[in-house]
Amino acid sequence: MIRGPFHHNKYLCTKKHRMKGKPPKESYTIMNELVLPNDTNPLNNLMGGRLLHWMDIAAAISAQKHCNRVVVTASVDNVSFKHPIKLGDVITIEAKVSRAFTTSVEVRLNVYAENIPSGTRIKSNEAYYTFVALDKDGHTIPVPELLPETPEEIALFDGALRRRQLRLILAGKMKPDDATELKALFFGDEK
Repeated sequence: MIRGPFHHNKYLCTKKHRMKGKPPKESYTIMNELVLPNDTNPLNNLMGGRLLHWMDIAAAISAQKHCNRVVVTASVDNVSFKHPIKLGDVITIEAKVSRAFTTSVEVRLNVYAENIPSGTRIKSNEAYYTFVALDKDGHTIPVPELLPETPEEIALFDGALRRRQLRLILAGKMKPDDATELKALFFGDEK
C-alpha cells in the first residue's frame, strides 16, 4: 500500500543523511484561538487573513515536529471559507503532516469553529500547506520519510503526489505533460 524505496526498513537514506521515518501522529498539532474584536471585520466575522496566519503557525509547528528543523512556508493551497466564524467563537486548528518529499512536507489542516455558549461546532475550513526544511545556513535539507498508518493517512499520503504536481504546474515549475500522477487520474493508465 505504501510506496517508496525505503519503506521496508523505515529509514530514508541519502548520501549525507540517514533518518528514521516518522508516523503522522508525531506531527499532530492542535491550536486554539479565541476570536476577539481585533480579529474581526465590520460584520463581526473573523478576518480571512487572521485565520490564514493562525493556520500557517499551526502548520509550521506540525512541519517542525516532523522535520526537527526550521521550516519555511513554500505554498498554501486553495483555502475555501465554508462558514463565517463569529466574534467570540473558539477556533480549533488541527494540523498533521500528510506526506514528506525530499526536502519538503505537506501539512493537512482542518479548522473548526465552536460557539461555546450554544454548544455548536462546525468545520469551517481545510487546506494544505507546504513547508521546506532548512539547515542553520538557510539551505534546504532532507526530511524524514512519512510512514502513514491509518487508512485515512494512507489516502492523504497517496493523494499528496497529485496535489504536489498540481502546485508545481500552477507555479510554472512543471509542465502538465510531466505530471504523470495527474494524467493517470484523468486519463487512466493509457499506454
